[in-house]
Amino acid sequence: MPRIKVLNIVGARPQIIKASAISRAIRKHFSDAISEVLVHTGQHYDKEMSEVFFDELEIHKPDYNLGAGSASHGKQTSMMITGIEEVIIKEKPNCVILYGDTNSSLAGAIAASKLHCPVVHIEAGLRSFNKTMPEEINRIMCDHASTLLFAPTNAAFKNLMNEGFRPENSPPYTISNPKIYLTGDIMYDNSLYYSELAEKKKSGLLDKLSDKKDGYVLVTIHRDSNTDDPDRLSAILSTIMRLADDSGIHCIMPFHPRTVVSLNTKLKELHRELCKSTKVSIIPPVSYLEMILLEKHCRMIITDSGGVQKESHFFKKPCIVLRKETEWVELVLNGTAKLVDADSKRLKEEFVHFMELNEGLDYPAFYGDGKTAGFILGEILQMFENR
Repeated sequence: MPRIKVLNIVGARPQIIKASAISRAIRKHFSDAISEVLVHTGQHYDKEMSEVFFDELEIHKPDYNLGAGSASHGKQTSMMITGIEEVIIKEKPNCVILYGDTNSSLAGAIAASKLHCPVVHIEAGLRSFNKTMPEEINRIMCDHASTLLFAPTNAAFKNLMNEGFRPENSPPYTISNPKIYLTGDIMYDNSLYYSELAEKKKSGLLDKLSDKKDGYVLVTIHRDSNTDDPDRLSAILSTIMRLADDSGIHCIMPFHPRTVVSLNTKLKELHRELCKSTKVSIIPPVSYLEMILLEKHCRMIITDSGGVQKESHFFKKPCIVLRKETEWVELVLNGTAKLVDADSKRLKEEFVHFMELNEGLDYPAFYGDGKTAGFILGEILQMFENR
């Protein structure tokens, strides 16, 4: 069988990290059968939020950078569609690999499907059931333009079945006859692979922050539903600051630039109070290895990030979720993640609950065996062998 070419499309920090698992598996196990072209849409244009990850995760630099940057959803997505279409026409890949639920994923799905290039969607089937979230629209449309769909959890697999995807479909697989899989999560692959590297390369971070293992709470806030709403952001951060002061535990907050801008422009007084607090540390965005280290050694995580929710489970840490719903429903059903939205009372109750609960939490193997990337690539090869 001739070597196949895959177009690996990334655009945001989490996708760069996810793509590293696929790139690593190609290098280690599939280099004779698969060649990779890496396309960065430029959706995350800040150097600290993008370029540093290619260096740190030892991923080769993108073959193409479309430079889409920050813009309205429509303008940004249209720029990406145009750029991806041009790359597909030039490179003539056998398939396009997309990740998750960003505008980059949506653009890749539209461009590829219009050119009849098979779409492979990793993290298929995730649903929050809240269509006011741009990510929900992106992931649904991406799934329904895909030929191979890799669901990371049983709940995601069932969501695809409920939307009409049939697991019994037989090859050859096409956009009209797609194949769905229950695979596990490539981010678990990465967490296993990079946690050792983080200990070696970033061990001084905790000393720099003057923190001991299990002696701090990690807080991340980046979703526009929280950052762009002053009332929600104020309720969340005011409560966390009070809880930190009352409990005496340190809260480390590596904040997205959007969050800092919102604090500086809409909540200046609260920002000053946070900066004065001896129990709160707002720090710049951290690298992926630094984030892994902070997650691995914290007492608890408070976040609105889907990826960080999963990583809390990988490292066996309780997690408070600053959203009304989550696509990772198994974590909530398991009791190790709690949805509190921006409700100060619920945030306080769950914070106290997890602080007092030192033992008794169980972390089942929801996300596979850490070999998901290899399985995905094997199935991609199988698809072309069956044609």
